[in-house]
Amino acid sequence: MLLSGDGTLAEDGVTPGARRRALRGSASQPNRRVTGPASASAMTSSPGADGSVPAGDSPAETRAPSTDTAASGGDFRSWRKQRPFIGGLLVALGGVEMFFSGQLDIGHLHVQLGIEGFQATVIPLALFLLGILAMTMPDHHVFYGIIALALALYSLVGVNLGGFLVGMLLAGTGGVLVAAWMKRSPDPQGEPAS
Repeated sequence: MLLSGDGTLAEDGVTPGARRRALRGSASQPNRRVTGPASASAMTSSPGADGSVPAGDSPAETRAPSTDTAASGGDFRSWRKQRPFIGGLLVALGGVEMFFSGQLDIGHLHVQLGIEGFQATVIPLALFLLGILAMTMPDHHVFYGIIALALALYSLVGVNLGGFLVGMLLAGTGGVLVAAWMKRSPDPQGEPAS
């Protein structure tokens, strides 16, 4: 045991402050990963007489653990930004609203218009599928958006005034958003995003 300049005891010629500084210096390196036994020995092993750390036990080789929950949240955000998510969601919700508006029974009055109710089932299902397809296959977004907008406008005649106007407005707005969506280009390195 040695006595360092600040009055603390040091084992093997290395003061506790120097060991903390060495570990803190390795903590500032990017892409650190802490693994099982190797990382524990790296933090508890002390350098040899010449100041070198045994191979495989270097603090610089340790890495911090990554959080899977943060990565999964970031994955959904990046997935959502690469497609017309909001527009597709509005088209699908408009289709669901139209479907349920066509199945209403108000007392003895059954509210349903169209050719024997066929359109009141087909148009909402088509809108729902167009919304899902717009989110899953964004390369064809213009096609899906135009078809969704046309079906939303036709639903005024075919499905209870477009699901009492609510479904038509949802699907029409979503169709416009899907058709007008543009893929984001990656930001150049070093320039702030505007």
